[in-house]
Amino acid sequence: MSALLPGVKARERWRGLWLTLALLPVALLWLSPLYLMGVFATQPDAAILSADTPLLPGGELFANIGRIVAIATFDRALLNSVLVALAYALLSAALSSLAGYAFARYRFRGRGLLFGLLVATLTVPYAVVIIPQYVLVARDLSLANTLVAVIVPPLFNALGVLFMRQTFLGLPAEIVDAARMDGAGEFRIFFSVALPLVRPSLAALLIILFLASWNNYLWPLLVAPQPSARTAPVALGSLLTVNSVPPWGALMAGASLMTLPMVALFVFLQRHFVSGITAGAVK
Repeated sequence: MSALLPGVKARERWRGLWLTLALLPVALLWLSPLYLMGVFATQPDAAILSADTPLLPGGELFANIGRIVAIATFDRALLNSVLVALAYALLSAALSSLAGYAFARYRFRGRGLLFGLLVATLTVPYAVVIIPQYVLVARDLSLANTLVAVIVPPLFNALGVLFMRQTFLGLPAEIVDAARMDGAGEFRIFFSVALPLVRPSLAALLIILFLASWNNYLWPLLVAPQPSARTAPVALGSLLTVNSVPPWGALMAGASLMTLPMVALFVFLQRHFVSGITAGAVK
């Protein structure tokens, strides 16, 4: 048996090598638009629009960043996006965790009905609710062009609640019962016992919510179009008009500034993301 192990390991190494070589063209195909975006961010508009597409970086990166800051107040928009995404991810994850824990651990009247309504909200297209939501926020509450209007209305996330419910269902009931027998209150059990045990899933949910808010375009465009409150995607979109040629170098510089933090976030937290998604899927 021990004599067979080296052969098995060698076959596994060769299999992994061939799989890597087979997937390499797919990876290059996926990365090529990101590479061209980075290259165009360092080029003047004339080079980008020329017949000979530049494939190597140029020297106009800081000039393009200065242009997008001057044209679209992109520095303020980028700061707004960071504030909105952080606040949304933290608050929505907290609400999703509380609701998911309640559905997983408590038995109360109407629990099945509420859970059915929660699942039913997933079938409602966003286009159906966005106009009433806008009327409520902008006209009735007078919150247009504020960060509160961008953050608060989308806070409830049905998928987040379902994800955390599945995660809490996987916790051993004996741990919660033991804490309750020791005299711990419900909030202490939740914050001191349950949440630390589902840390990978909570980290994965935070990453997903942060990315969703960071890339959100339609709702911030409707409720906060003014330069003082608009987010980075809205600021980038404002450069695309039908009456003039967009400043492509500045546009690519802004898109690169938006992309780099997300790539870095996923690279550094991918272990938590993968383990959290796997843990939340087991039940």
